[in-house]
Parts: sequence; structure tokens; C-alpha cells
Amino acid sequence: MKRFLITAVAFTLAAASYAQTAAEVKGMIEKVNDSWQARHKAQCRGFWDNAAYFTGNQAVYELTGKQQYLDYAVAWAEYNNWKGATQADKSKWEYLTYGEDMNHVLFADWQICFQVYIDLYKLEHRAERLQRTLEVMMYQAKTDKADYWWWSDALYMGMPIFSKLYTVTHNERLLDKQYECYRWTDSLLFDKDDHLYYRDGKYVYPKVKTKCGDGKSFWARGDGWVLAGLAKVLQDLPKDHKYRPFYVQRFQQLAKAVAKCQQPEGYWTRSMLCPDDAPGYETSGTAFFTYGMLWGVNNGLLKEAEFKTTIDRAWEYLTTKALQPDGSIGYVQPIGEKPDPTRIADARSEHPFGTGAWLLAACEQYKRLSK
Repeated sequence: MKRFLITAVAFTLAAASYAQTAAEVKGMIEKVNDSWQARHKAQCRGFWDNAAYFTGNQAVYELTGKQQYLDYAVAWAEYNNWKGATQADKSKWEYLTYGEDMNHVLFADWQICFQVYIDLYKLEHRAERLQRTLEVMMYQAKTDKADYWWWSDALYMGMPIFSKLYTVTHNERLLDKQYECYRWTDSLLFDKDDHLYYRDGKYVYPKVKTKCGDGKSFWARGDGWVLAGLAKVLQDLPKDHKYRPFYVQRFQQLAKAVAKCQQPEGYWTRSMLCPDDAPGYETSGTAFFTYGMLWGVNNGLLKEAEFKTTIDRAWEYLTTKALQPDGSIGYVQPIGEKPDPTRIADARSEHPFGTGAWLLAACEQYKRLSK
């Protein structure tokens, strides 16, 4: 215990001394985004893995106004015909099982692209940019189902679309369905003692047990999706809306629970309460947590005095360990659904969703330093 305390103090001091200007952070942001776009074509599918990067790219465009970032996003959207899964026959639309086929129109992993399409529509009101988004999301809003988001990732992929689309349509039905579905997911996956979310029903304790403590298994990227998703919902939800207090409550509870799990070096291990289950650096969960906490501080929902040390440590990790000399973002756990120690996460482990998460966090850090 004494050794751990000494280490924690050392890293607290290091984080406190690690400072940059807003201009320096902006330079990092552009280096990372330029590096990604130079090495990856915009012409790729609109599934969650790529779309999560494009949510980060959109934040960078809003920050910098650089035309190349906007052109890259539009090229991607056009390649996908402004759609996710393309099945036209509504009787064949699916969501209850994982699926990468074109029938899974209501599966949130095929819907996250709509977040970007809505942002692009706001920049240029062309009907084709919003047509499929409106068709799918209004259909979903009118159903009597609430079980669309049965895994935690969906709270980033699908949930924010409803409040984002509301900013365009002002249709209250969207917010009603969003809240109804979120409460269903929350009742299934939120642990009321630890204030963390299980990845999905398969991992709810005691179905899966870890080697440590009370044995509960919480996956960092899974909880990262939730914290970031809540930040995005709160960004668009009217300040006086009747549903807002519950979202704020869960956002604050989750942020505080996440902060308690941080490693002294600033990152979060894949298994949040049991580092021994999947030890080592991991960037995607860390970046989404950092984004969520920075957004909360920047928008007055989290107290900076309470979260400063956590954020500073995380930012140091993201810029001295995750960020590579060539502008790539490493130590990202590959696609998966649990804290899996068999999946390599090293300096060369780069994935679009990890880069997108890093960009989101960096944009909020820029705003923090620009105050």
C-alpha cells in the first residue's frame, strides 16, 4: 500500500507539471487527424468502427474549420449514400442480435453514422443528407419497443442520434423514445453499488467473475461508450427538459465511479476493477473517459477541482504514451466485447474508433485551455 501511495503521488506531481498551451494541443489534433487521413481512404463502410472515427473528425472540423476534414467526411457519407444498413423492406429490419448485414437497420452499430450525417446536414440543408436518417429513426421512435440498446456500446452508437435529430426536427417523440430506451438499458446494465455499466447481460455479476475484489467485470471501453454517449445527449438536450435530471445524475455518478478506477499512470485497464484480468495500457476506454470528464468540466456538470488530477493524468497518458511520433494512436484494444488479455494492445495497435476517441478528448482539452 505504501509503495502504491508513493507511486500515485509521483504521478500526480508529474501530471501537474505536464502542461501545454491551447495552440500546442491544436497542433497535436491536426497532426493526428492529418496522419489518419493520409493513411486511410474516406471510402469505407458506415459501420460503427469507422463511424466512431468520423464523430471525432467532425469535432475536429468544428474546432479548426479546415475544409479538408469536411471534404473527407462528405466523401465518406457519399460513398455510403447517406445510409447505414440499406435494407428497404421494413419487415426485414432487425436489431435483437449482432449483425453486420444490411437487414440490421435498427441495430445501433449501423446507426452511428447518422450522427455525422445530421451534423453535415446542419452545415448544408440538402434533403438527401437526412432522408435515410429520418426514415429509420422516426420509424424506431414510433414503435412500442424499448429494448434496442441491449449492450453498452449502443449508448454511444444509437442513443445520441435521438437528441441530435431533435435539434433539427424539434419532434418531442424522439426524446420520449430516447428516454424510454435508455431507462430500459439502465435497468439491465447499471450496477447500483459500483455505479458502472456492464457491457451486456452476459456479463452481469455473477454470470462472469473476475479474480479481484467483489468479482464484478466492467469493461473500460464499454463504460467509455456510455460516459461519452451521455455527454453527447446532454450536449443537445434542452437545459430545462424534464428528462435531463436523470441523464445528469447518471453522468455524474458514472464519472465519479470511473475516476476511482484510474491507474496511477493515467490510463484505465480493460477490466476496470481487476487490472490483473487484462493488464497493460489501453487507449480507447481511456480516451472516451477523458472526453466525457473534460466535457463535463467544460460545461459545468463536473467540478474541475474534483476531476483535475484525473484528467491531467489521463491527458499525459494520451499524449506521451498513446500518441506515437508519426501521429498514430496506439494501445487500442482491437474490436471485442470484454477485457480480453489475448488481444494485443501495443504501440502499433491503431483502430479508427480509438483515434476518434482521442480526437474527441483532445478537442475538449483545447476548449478547456482556451477558457
